[in-house]
Amino acid sequence: MTSAFTNGRRTLAATAGLAIAAFVLAGCSAGGSSGGDSAGGPIIIGTTDKITALDPAGSYDNGSFSVQTQVFPFLMSSEYGSSDVKPDIATKAEFTSPTEYTVTLKPDLKWANGNDLTASDVKFSFDRQLAIADESGPSSLLYNLDSTAAVDDTTVVFTLKQADDQIFPQILSSPAGVVVDEDVFSADAITPDAEIFDGKAFAGQYELTSYDFNNLLAYKAYAGYQGLLGPAKTDVIQVKYYADASNLKLEVQEGGIDVAWRSLSATDIDDLRGNDKVKVVDGPGGEIRYIVFNFDTQPFGATTAEADPAKALAVRAATADVIDRAEIADQVYKGTYTPLYSYVPDGLTGATESLKGLYGDGQGGPDVEKAKAALDAAGVTTPVALNLQYNTDHYGPGSSDEYALIKDQLESSGLFTVNLQSTEYVQYSKDRSADVYPVYQLGWFPDYSDADNYLTPFFLTDNFIGNHYSDQEVNDLILQQAVTPDAAERTALIEQIQDKVAAQLPTVPLLQGAQVAVTGTTINGVSDTLDASFKFRYGALTKG
Repeated sequence: MTSAFTNGRRTLAATAGLAIAAFVLAGCSAGGSSGGDSAGGPIIIGTTDKITALDPAGSYDNGSFSVQTQVFPFLMSSEYGSSDVKPDIATKAEFTSPTEYTVTLKPDLKWANGNDLTASDVKFSFDRQLAIADESGPSSLLYNLDSTAAVDDTTVVFTLKQADDQIFPQILSSPAGVVVDEDVFSADAITPDAEIFDGKAFAGQYELTSYDFNNLLAYKAYAGYQGLLGPAKTDVIQVKYYADASNLKLEVQEGGIDVAWRSLSATDIDDLRGNDKVKVVDGPGGEIRYIVFNFDTQPFGATTAEADPAKALAVRAATADVIDRAEIADQVYKGTYTPLYSYVPDGLTGATESLKGLYGDGQGGPDVEKAKAALDAAGVTTPVALNLQYNTDHYGPGSSDEYALIKDQLESSGLFTVNLQSTEYVQYSKDRSADVYPVYQLGWFPDYSDADNYLTPFFLTDNFIGNHYSDQEVNDLILQQAVTPDAAERTALIEQIQDKVAAQLPTVPLLQGAQVAVTGTTINGVSDTLDASFKFRYGALTKG
């Protein structure tokens, strides 16, 4: 196959369709194992997490990234059990000047379709992320990337806008760092899932051999993978998607699936801990749950008939005053989540509890009188009508109880009336980006283990949430912390950002949770990948 760098575009291997057909049969055959399987044969994983798009430029959610992690290559990644990033399909990656980060690819890399994987693909991947800048994608993470150059087939130079970027190596391991095949993906538009699958544009530990959107996916270990993690330990993986977490629980406890991964209810997890047919495996937590206010459409928002910034802030403050996080954590999540009082979760450098002193009783509890005073001072007539949207098929079955309790807390104060609605996630992700929801639920599963990942995607002027929050001082501080080499200085900046954002409340943080998987007793390797990288890599799993 002719080199991408010397010949530009390449021709897709003519046998791709036949290869896919053969692998579909292998991946979906019942029970039997192929030659490369571990002793126990194929592993079946169950999840309620939905895919929104296979294209890395068109999705920024855990369900989609879970697939992308298995099948696409990265320049940087982390070994099992670690959150420290190292070269993945590269031999080295380093700053060659304060604003230039140079990555050297391993030689003779191939896509599963037979195409060469070269520096040209890498440049194409990053260029298209910035060109497409899809509102549902992760391009906001590339805020400091000025340009990408393919120097030769194996050398890529990233030129950054600001020097001494402390975050860029981790961003290369994030959803914004996925490398794609330039002969399969569009340069300026989201590529449909079917085209990616038919094009066999895979070069991760696995390739997809069957793709029934949000129903059943089959994977086969990719023989050409040359990344940091080494060959997948199990040859065939199948993933089943469930609409109802109760069915997910039933399947894992009865042996219908081998692994239940995101998201069982807290009650189900608690019940399964006492079941000797399964193992419950806990991992470090980085997930957070929070409420978003759309600054345009919330009560008194900028595009409403009664637009008033002071009144809008009072509504947000009163909401934060009234909500009882501890009650939600205890009653709904049985301690699998804990109260969160700031934007960076506990355990990461720079985490504070900025909201605790500002809202409620000053100790983390609710204070209705303080909420009433905030609304009265701004001249807001009560009760305030809140249209509050949430989702159950992406953020877990506990969402219904969580938001029913939030509605009760708000309405019991006498200060709010709450119109509570739920929408299926694929539609939900489109609606919330289109300003359909004035106030709504989101959750966050981190891309990398650094406080920056809880600030940059949320609070830069051009951010993932897209709720029309913008503050130039906060924006500048976020950019500054990312390029501050001195650890103490950087920590102080991260703390300052949290304090400033807490006073404005574009989002109201609620809870911080752990990672939990439930497996059959013969499944091993889950604890190896349930680590602080926050990526669930199927290649670590074995059976029997």
